[in-house]
Amino acid sequence: MRHYSESALLTDLYELTMLQAYFSRGMNEPAVFEFFVRQVPGERNFLMAAGLAQVLAYLTGLRFEQEDLAWLRASGKFDPDFIESLRDFHFSGDVDAMPEGTIFFADEPILRVTAPLREAQFIESRVINLLHYQTLVASKAVRSVIAAQGRRLIDFGLRRAHGAEAAVLSARASYIAGFDGSATAVAAPLLDIPVFGTMAHSFVQVHDYETDAFATFVRAYPHNATLLIDTYDTESATRQVVRLAQWLQEDGDIRIQAVRIDSGDLDAVARRVRQILDAGGCRDIGIFASGNLDEYALQALVQSDAPINGFGVGTRMNTSSDAPYLDCAYKLVEYAGQPRRKRSSGKATWPGSKQVFRHYDAQGVMSGDTLTSQHDAVVGEPLLQAVIRGGKVLEPSPPLAEIRAYARLQMAGLPSALRALTAAPPYAVTVSSALHEATRLTDERQRALADADRVHWGG
Repeated sequence: MRHYSESALLTDLYELTMLQAYFSRGMNEPAVFEFFVRQVPGERNFLMAAGLAQVLAYLTGLRFEQEDLAWLRASGKFDPDFIESLRDFHFSGDVDAMPEGTIFFADEPILRVTAPLREAQFIESRVINLLHYQTLVASKAVRSVIAAQGRRLIDFGLRRAHGAEAAVLSARASYIAGFDGSATAVAAPLLDIPVFGTMAHSFVQVHDYETDAFATFVRAYPHNATLLIDTYDTESATRQVVRLAQWLQEDGDIRIQAVRIDSGDLDAVARRVRQILDAGGCRDIGIFASGNLDEYALQALVQSDAPINGFGVGTRMNTSSDAPYLDCAYKLVEYAGQPRRKRSSGKATWPGSKQVFRHYDAQGVMSGDTLTSQHDAVVGEPLLQAVIRGGKVLEPSPPLAEIRAYARLQMAGLPSALRALTAAPPYAVTVSSALHEATRLTDERQRALADADRVHWGG
């Protein structure tokens, strides 16, 4: 039996009810939808796109299997002819998107779908689901990367992630953003992400003597052991680590890589641990810290010059605890060759297929973006790139290492003010005169149609 994530029924019911209504009226002209974020969360100065690879896999694998069709029949909600039409349903359209790792801002589409209406509409819910979560996590994780200033960062988020898929995708998104790896083991065989692990407090507790626990673990992992030292008394445990390290020197090829602190005032505790280690001749043993960390805690520890070499960051990163969702949308912008737009208060959209052009200063630093109509001639770097044509992926998704390197280059080009963990003056995104004119014409047409509709109905 397929995993639920592979089912075409992993969608909102209204995608199916709209599909049947379109089918009954024969509506299936080309449509254009765009995914964008309406507003960047208050403490964010930018966002990082992620999740495109999973969207492409979803689109190219989209099919209604027999069990899906059987449920649709049994539900009693759908007509037999409509259900039969879904046997050959697949995505046959085009997709343009910003590469994963791209820095972007509010109202900038990071993905554009051009396809027959029924296909373009139906995929809405899952596309949002995939792009939203990884973009959310990558945009949170990169703030820890900024704060850590080169110190090792490991994703510790599995156990409190919102489900198995979230755990795997957060490992992926945080790695793209610059984390060094994950504690989630399946991330290695599935995504080729480096994985790291130490020990739990229970490992220490099942041994009668803390020293035995440490010695057992080091013997099991003679080249990369990290010992958890705050189960009982942290300073006492550190002294035991020193004695163990001195004893292990006789074996030559066995060494303790680091100690891990998971509680207390990490700054103060790390300083005392460092003193004990150094005094015992263990300057090569590093200190790794974890425990409800986020970018703000990392910034404070780094700015205070706490002697910590790396951090495990989990819950607050992969739940994006201070901003747990993005105000994102997947909206129709064109149908049957006519630009369309939503005019709702606070949720108005720009009409027609669009492109984002990025501009740089002489030093290669981003200096502003232009949001304009797709075919408008604007000097700059076009950010949306062709990824699917006629339902076929043009090129395989790049390896994660390549995406990660691209994200690093994007961060190198980010204006320094936007690296702050608090709100900075907003980055300049200019809406072109061509797009303003397209909006005016679209509104005039929509108002004329509304007036004609009122006459038609006798209003």
